[in-house]
Amino acid sequence: MFKAIRRIVRSIDLRSREVSRAVGLTIPQIVVLQAAQDLGQVTTRAISEASDLSAATVVTILDKLEAKGLVERYRSADDRRIVHTRVTERGQEVLGSAPPMLHDDFRERFAALPEDERRDLLAAMRRVADMMDTKGFDAASMLVVEEKLG
Repeated sequence: MFKAIRRIVRSIDLRSREVSRAVGLTIPQIVVLQAAQDLGQVTTRAISEASDLSAATVVTILDKLEAKGLVERYRSADDRRIVHTRVTERGQEVLGSAPPMLHDDFRERFAALPEDERRDLLAAMRRVADMMDTKGFDAASMLVVEEKLG
């Protein structure tokens, strides 16, 4: 099991580098930019929830995106404590030119699976992700589980 997870991590890392070279942004930056575009004029908290990143991480990413002219932030007219973010025209262009996060061959193979298999696979991946988020998880624990499972 650990070996399979490691292969997935490595594949994601390689794809992340390819995407970064293509558009000059990291995957988390693209995820935040995409969330801001999908949600419209939005708060950092909403982006944080949509992108599954901490608010502090999102603020750091937004700083970088703003410095590149891809987003702009402004205070709410109703409540000056609230800061909104919106994607600039340049940010929309960058998103439009960004390659897909997953390789075409993966997307094609996944789409070719019967619907029930796709649903089961997604459910299993979400479950693994939830288990990986558990406090106290470490690689040694995963190896013990793998040994028990054979």
